Amino acid sequence: MRIIGGRLKGIRFNAPESLPVRPTTDMAKEALFNILYNTYDFDNCDVLDLFCGTGNISFEFASRGIKSVTAVDKHSGCIYWVKSVIEKHQLEEMTVEKADVFKYLAATKKSYQIIFADPPYDLPTIPKIPELVMTNGFLADNGLLIVEHPSLLKLNAQPGFKETRRYGNSSFSFFEKSN
Repeated sequence: MRIIGGRLKGIRFNAPESLPVRPTTDMAKEALFNILYNTYDFDNCDVLDLFCGTGNISFEFASRGIKSVTAVDKHSGCIYWVKSVIEKHQLEEMTVEKADVFKYLAATKKSYQIIFADPPYDLPTIPKIPELVMTNGFLADNGLLIVEHPSLLKLNAQPGFKETRRYGNSSFSFFEKSN
């Protein structure tokens, strides 16, 4: 994986192969960040990265000057890897939490401008993510939830659904805070 933009642009990370991850492709990540970078003032955004895995998306946000990123994953190896990259590149805007995402969402009270979730594609509770985020008020005003999921899974019946963009076998579904 590589960083596409910002102060770490061009840096390649080689996460350990033993991590149970499927990183977002560079093509999909570039498309996503084109959308977000033209919509949000990153200097003033708090981001929550759920199922952060290798930290690929969190590192991209940090590289681009985001105000803060909280990365959450339950796998110890992923947490160790992300912390090592944070330390190596002095990414003070990043924090990492070792937690089950659904328990984390039940316990947190903070709201975020951008929430990105990249759960394992075989997770049967993927549709619960938008439901939990919307009903518990995790999105700030004008906030956006992006869920990466297999293209065959349809999330258009979930609360706050706006649109889905497909990138091969992966799709991003976007959700907005309902007023």
